[in-house]
Amino acid sequence: MNREVIPTHRRMFRRTYSEGASTVLIGLGVAMLVQPFSLTLFTWSFPVLLVGALAFVVTSHFPD
Repeated sequence: MNREVIPTHRRMFRRTYSEGASTVLIGLGVAMLVQPFSLTLFTWSFPVLLVGALAFVVTSHFPD
């Protein structure tokens, strides 16, 4: 087992967790957009979706 030691500041900018969190945020925004129960959730769906999409674009450029 040859595990590479990664410095803390580089470990924070890894693609695995950031990309997953961005995908969850996009899914949450879509779910908020299509739900028929709350106008407040519908109102906040576009900003949540936008932040998730922008975060995904940024984190897709992080190293593996």
